[in-house]
Amino acid sequence: MKKATFKVLAKLNKILLPSYTSKRLDLSKASKMQLAIIGWRYFVTTNALD
Repeated sequence: MKKATFKVLAKLNKILLPSYTSKRLDLSKASKMQLAIIGWRYFVTTNALD
């Protein structure tokens, strides 16, 4: 159940949230909001893969 929920969230993240790797964002110059989005996407992705 938990894994299925995170898989759905991962798909929504891919559709709704921007991808900073394709934009070549430098993490040292990222704003707090950009870092929060990166952290959220990382959290969801790692839980969807487990």
